[in-house]
Amino acid sequence: MSVTIREYRPDDAAATMRVFRRAVAGIASRDYDDEQIRVWSDHTGTPAAWNGRRMAAHTWVAERQGEVIGFIDVDDAGYVDMLFVDPACARQGVAARLFDQVERFAAEHGFERFTVHASITARRFFASRGFRTVKTRHPMIDGVVFTNYLMARP
Repeated sequence: MSVTIREYRPDDAAATMRVFRRAVAGIASRDYDDEQIRVWSDHTGTPAAWNGRRMAAHTWVAERQGEVIGFIDVDDAGYVDMLFVDPACARQGVAARLFDQVERFAAEHGFERFTVHASITARRFFASRGFRTVKTRHPMIDGVVFTNYLMARP
């Protein structure tokens, strides 16, 4: 089945929130404990706030047969805030296709560098795309400590 990459639309908010929650619970659960997964997957805000964040960035979704299966966004400074793929579609090249779209966009708009706060789970993907770890971080969400990595790529 083919995957289509297209720009995010406001009516994608619910579908991308579902992908986010499913990815955190189904993929990141290998690297984070149950409490971390619960807090992280609940950290979406309202659908309106979620949509506002996606619309404030450059966001693309991956679709297969009309169903949203992944999404990515990047801001004007080259910060990749979100890259999530539904667990049913993991390891099928969807994240790579989404990041390829961001790279094309960056080339067209003269970005000089990318940064990301990569989860333990996503770190390997970003490293494979030329990112290097700048700093190990321990942010807190609702009193729960996480490990992630500030990564950068020129």
